Amino acid sequence: MSMRVRYRGTYTIKPETETWSGHLPLSELDQICIITHTPTTYFYKPPPEWLHPADAIFSTLRGSLSRVLVPFYPLAGRLRWLDGGRLRLDCNAMGVPLIEAESEAELSDLGDFCPGPEYEQIVPSLDYTMPFHELPLLLVQVTKFKCGGLALGVSISHVVTDGLSATYFLDEWARLARGEPLNVEPYFDKKVLWAGEEDPSSTLRSPPNLEHPEFNDPPLLIGHTDNLEQRKKKTTMAILRVTKTQVETLKKAANKDRPSHHPRPYTRFEIMAAHIWRCACKARKHRPEQATSLYFYVDARSRLRPPLKPGFFGNAVLQVAAAGTSGELVSSPLGCTSSKIREVIEAVTHDHFKSAIEHIRRQPDLTRFQELDILGSTQGAFYGNPNLGVSSWLSLMVYGLDFGWGREIHMAPATHEYDGECVVIPSLEEAGGLLVTVGLQIEHMEDFKKFFYKDIVE
Repeated sequence: MSMRVRYRGTYTIKPETETWSGHLPLSELDQICIITHTPTTYFYKPPPEWLHPADAIFSTLRGSLSRVLVPFYPLAGRLRWLDGGRLRLDCNAMGVPLIEAESEAELSDLGDFCPGPEYEQIVPSLDYTMPFHELPLLLVQVTKFKCGGLALGVSISHVVTDGLSATYFLDEWARLARGEPLNVEPYFDKKVLWAGEEDPSSTLRSPPNLEHPEFNDPPLLIGHTDNLEQRKKKTTMAILRVTKTQVETLKKAANKDRPSHHPRPYTRFEIMAAHIWRCACKARKHRPEQATSLYFYVDARSRLRPPLKPGFFGNAVLQVAAAGTSGELVSSPLGCTSSKIREVIEAVTHDHFKSAIEHIRRQPDLTRFQELDILGSTQGAFYGNPNLGVSSWLSLMVYGLDFGWGREIHMAPATHEYDGECVVIPSLEEAGGLLVTVGLQIEHMEDFKKFFYKDIVE
């Protein structure tokens, strides 16, 4: 489908009132993994009363964004490189670009909303060749469709927010747009995540020295000495719908012979990540001895002692890895792979976080731990063939984003065409169902989809 978008204007939105200015220290968890922006798109069908006057929606978003940037003032700032690949957040109220656009297309032209090239026109993009300290941390685009529908595209820096913080911000923004007060005031004190003896109030003092395989380089394809060839392969993206019945089928299969040391049934994420991992190994036609790792995030908020208070704004997740061989994964029952994932998750304790943060703090240069999530980039770890990265949005407030004209009719990551990048999202249409966005090399996608559904019914 060809969709033309006309850009009407770009406005720099600054906090409505004066906010604190200065340098906000970042935690170690802020400065590793993805250092680019995460794009998300929300689609709406506003009721007729919101379509007149024509600027009612845009004015509401513009005014409420200015108001929400007062409590969430770091999002109006900029990042700056320091020595050793480290970053600093300058709270300078430079503002957030808000883009107004329109299209002659209709929402129905987007079909099942599977992100494609047309999505690039409705989500704010960034030029990462610009000086890093000039890049906004948050960008928003409002696109009106001929039918009266609306797309809200949001790109937010992963250095400043993880998934939970990003959806928390969007929820509070929507509250202000509806004329309601904030639900939870944000706080930005990263001392709670500092390692070592730098701050006596830190919950992370006296870190133990544990093993951290998650920081090792990902496995390479057998016979290869680097991943450059795999990085260059053309990729595509698919959204796979999993019904509640299919989820229950996978649960039953995974928990059939669950070992006694795992008394609690496997979670939806553990089961779905295991299923995705096994199907990818099959679709990629790996040799049985091929080493492969599955990367995912574990949230620290409830695992730290004491837990982080509600309102923490920043990154409080650690990327970890489950490992195996392709032959082992595809020849064993689903529960064996789910068990591998469960064991990694259970190992991420308060002490594990303490040790990981201290490990990062001691590094002279963080560059090797950072990823530019841009197609064609060669910086940082590569989680494509023979590996996978699966993100869970199951615990995020991804739905119900109501700015006053009703909830969204669809929400999805804007584009995840990177090889091996997958996201598991709760279904909006069916309680208990799931959406799985999958990015793979073009040559592997059809086989992956075949195995994905075939293995559910077997």
